[in-house]
Amino acid sequence: MSNTSGINGDKSSCNISLRDISKFYGDILGVNRIGLDIEPGITGLVGPNGAGKSTLMNLIAGLIPPTRGSLEVLGVTPSDPEVFFRQLGYCTQYDSFPAGINGHDFIYSTLRVHGYDKSPALELTQQAIEQVSLSKAAKQTVSSYSKGMRQRIKLVQAISHQPEVLILDEPLNGLDPMARAQVIALFREFADAGKIVLISSQILHEVDLVSDRVVLINSGYLVAEGDLNKIQSETGEPMKIFIRSTDATTIAAKVFDLENVVEAQLHYDGGGLFIRTTDADSFFLSINRKVIEEGWAIESMGPADETAEAVYQHLIVEQQVAT
Repeated sequence: MSNTSGINGDKSSCNISLRDISKFYGDILGVNRIGLDIEPGITGLVGPNGAGKSTLMNLIAGLIPPTRGSLEVLGVTPSDPEVFFRQLGYCTQYDSFPAGINGHDFIYSTLRVHGYDKSPALELTQQAIEQVSLSKAAKQTVSSYSKGMRQRIKLVQAISHQPEVLILDEPLNGLDPMARAQVIALFREFADAGKIVLISSQILHEVDLVSDRVVLINSGYLVAEGDLNKIQSETGEPMKIFIRSTDATTIAAKVFDLENVVEAQLHYDGGGLFIRTTDADSFFLSINRKVIEEGWAIESMGPADETAEAVYQHLIVEQQVAT
């Protein structure tokens, strides 16, 4: 990950820093010896069920103590809870709401419990509800909400106090395409403001598209972290790229003139093609030059959805072989 310096040159003061963090539940491993710095931007936490994602997020959120190791969030440890929790927004994947409460009161009462006066609490409640387009449903009971609406009201609770760090466990589950796009745009807005957004997911291509960087974990261990393209290049796993173009057939015939291309396959509709390359950065530079030289019409070009899946599976196999 890139370096980000905080005040007085201490980058840890604006990061989430984990130092040799482990968590055991009796004899059961949660996570083991995780060392990690998470910087401002969107970081995707990826792994299958049981990989340790929720344990790691609960540790970062200060909800459970580590068995060993230490952590700081923006330079503050959980031993200073008033400051520590004020800067965090946490959205769990599980539903748990007071019986009979409506969306507006759920947010307002939470802010009041956490020390906000009536007027600021009302203002923050209204603002956060509008950010996820729940104004019309704000006075409805949460028990009447759809799965997607419940996801959004939990997100409202996480952002209502305008935290510097968002910790979001499977936040896109149950959202329809429009709500998903809106929520992703909200995450990007937070990240562009210099805040930290940590998102866990099992949907690898979704994390690939949303995140600035990824953290891959399996069986409680850190497998890899950083920019996905860089991880892919370091593993040697070919990256799959999709190009949409009316010149797809011509491109397929000439793309092997470029270095690091190992496969080209036309899309079934003839209007695009899949390309595999062992060096994505080099490929994108050379294909751009080739497009200008040949005058090809390119509608879109980018990583295919299975990129994260392929890299993750490759790393998991390497980890299993090593152990």
